[in-house]
Amino acid sequence: MTFPPDFIWGAAASSYQIEGASLEEGRGECIWHRFSHTPGNVHNNDHGDTACDHYHRYPEDVALMKSLGIKAYRFSISWPRVLPEGTGRLNELGLDFYNRLVDELLAADIRPFATLYHWDLPQALQDKGGWANRDVIAWFADYTAILAKVLGDRVKDWMTLNEPFVVSFVGHHQGRHAPGIRHLPTALKVAHHELLAHGKVVPIIRELVSGAAVGIVLDYGPVHPASDREQDQEAARRMDGFHNRWFLDPLYKGMYPADTVALYGDAMADIPLDEISTAAVPTDFLGVNYYTRAVVRWDEKNTPLHIQSVLPPEAPTTAMNWEIYPDGLRQTLVRIHQDYAPKAIYIAENGSAFYDPTPTNGVVEDPDRAAYLEAHLKAVEQALDEGVPAAGYFAWSLLDNFEWAFGYDKRFGIVYVDFETQRRTPKRSAYVYQNWIKSQTFPNHTPFPLLTYGEPSLSHTGGEGAWGDEG
Repeated sequence: MTFPPDFIWGAAASSYQIEGASLEEGRGECIWHRFSHTPGNVHNNDHGDTACDHYHRYPEDVALMKSLGIKAYRFSISWPRVLPEGTGRLNELGLDFYNRLVDELLAADIRPFATLYHWDLPQALQDKGGWANRDVIAWFADYTAILAKVLGDRVKDWMTLNEPFVVSFVGHHQGRHAPGIRHLPTALKVAHHELLAHGKVVPIIRELVSGAAVGIVLDYGPVHPASDREQDQEAARRMDGFHNRWFLDPLYKGMYPADTVALYGDAMADIPLDEISTAAVPTDFLGVNYYTRAVVRWDEKNTPLHIQSVLPPEAPTTAMNWEIYPDGLRQTLVRIHQDYAPKAIYIAENGSAFYDPTPTNGVVEDPDRAAYLEAHLKAVEQALDEGVPAAGYFAWSLLDNFEWAFGYDKRFGIVYVDFETQRRTPKRSAYVYQNWIKSQTFPNHTPFPLLTYGEPSLSHTGGEGAWGDEG
């Protein structure tokens, strides 16, 4: 396979999922701290208080990325670590952590991609209504300006929001994520404010960061009907509007999809629809997170959209019970390119959870994940052949981590983490990815396995249905 010479090979993670130090050195409480410490919300009542202890072990994790040949790291910034109350008082110790992380990345020749919001809203702002409060647009703008001023001399690649669909509908309609609200009008208002906030901060970043490249990250997947029945075809159209077009249309067309607005009816009554045009600010790229497709059928009981996700018979699945469907990534990239034409597209997350064995002889054998990785990289290559401006790929995730409502039960990492000892052990998939990167960076490189059994040379030690819980 041959990718463009400037194609970016990265790995991704997020603050609450790996940092730990949840209330350390002045960090304020976030909504996921409150949510995960409420019994019954998270598998096994797990929480992110320690997670991967990345806050203290980041030099080791950066060295690990460098050893694997990873060229870019997509990380997120914890809003309450920088502003414990969400506004006002700055926590210099928290800000210094991100300064040190960025410097460590650059010293290792790893390009930093900063995500401003990956779900850990300060609880102090949630107490004021959170993303459902229109003031959040100004709060987010002030927070963005601080980060742009402090990190913008070194960080040039910025992602405003990660998966606004999950924040709004999984967190405020389904209630499976923080803050655990179940109210459709609130979810719609949250989505609206997220899009307006994105439109607000893109110009701020451009003004404060010389040479900035700015975009947003959406979770996306193609939607296929479960049968040829007209009702199932209609369910697929509705699912596409609900999950995909609800965010892409405002960002690239300055309007909500009219068919989905009509379905929501009175639930949209308090939302000024015309102002969504301000979300369509010019951006430099779109980040796309892909894990699986959706197969849906008509369900009379599921109002207001009457859609239900189903799993195709005998479909191969991950530990998340998500179908493994690599061509869905190609379909995703081609459709976005044809319908919305972003300047560039980053695959900002792509990965899989499997039940991995414990390390043996310094490596974790994860053939299913290695195969998933290879199949999806081939899908990216096919999209490139069809003219898609794919600019980079970020494997999700660098480390096994706190997987939201699934706690530590689901492992997405290409690096195994023993959460008792914090020992990091690269999995076979990490070496497959390492070989892949080398084969693209050095044209004469032949991608054979770099690690033989019994050779622990790169082991490091340290001091619900589809869509909604990934990344």
